[in-house]
Amino acid sequence: MAGSMTRAPRHLGRLVPQNTCLFLCDMQEKFRNSIQYFPQIVEVSNRLLRAFKILDLPIVCTEQYPKGLGNTVPELGVAENNVPVFDKTKFTMCLPPIQEIIKDKEIKAIVLCGIESHVCVQLTCLDLLESGLDVHVVVDACSSRSMVDRMYSFERMRDSGAFLTTSESVILGLAGGSSHPSFKQLQKVIWESAPDTGLLPARQTPLLKAIADQGKEAKL
Repeated sequence: MAGSMTRAPRHLGRLVPQNTCLFLCDMQEKFRNSIQYFPQIVEVSNRLLRAFKILDLPIVCTEQYPKGLGNTVPELGVAENNVPVFDKTKFTMCLPPIQEIIKDKEIKAIVLCGIESHVCVQLTCLDLLESGLDVHVVVDACSSRSMVDRMYSFERMRDSGAFLTTSESVILGLAGGSSHPSFKQLQKVIWESAPDTGLLPARQTPLLKAIADQGKEAKL
């Protein structure tokens, strides 16, 4: 009987270009000096923006209370790429006009990046998951003022059903292979490795501490 039982298909979360949208969350001037690895986060997000433009895929950007927090930093490149920018006061990016874009373009998956990971990114992620969409959180393109908040928000989003991924994985996953007609253009975007955003040390620190603690116990 056990041999005849079929396992339910596992949801892999593959990115399909024609129904994928990029969300750029609140990368604004007032956050420039307070967010961990802010310049690198913006640079990686710009890579994603450029890749989505090459592939002619939809992109949306938000600004949290721009009157007080300033506009999106220019180096992200939203203005020259004609990316629609939506003001908000709620923490989520799931505003009515953005929800209309998702509906009109029949979006099924969101690639999510920006700040802060534990607030606006996380609440956006939860809202999108609740509405039945796949969410791919780009960990090297999301950050917070605190690395603790940043890293635990990733765990929270993953536990809720989001896929944690990296910028290069997203870009090459959307291409699907070197036979893609835009592959050479995409290759230029990722030719140099993405900048370090502090993820590896943050992941290793608990492990190193545990090893050190074990060593101390062994000496007792």
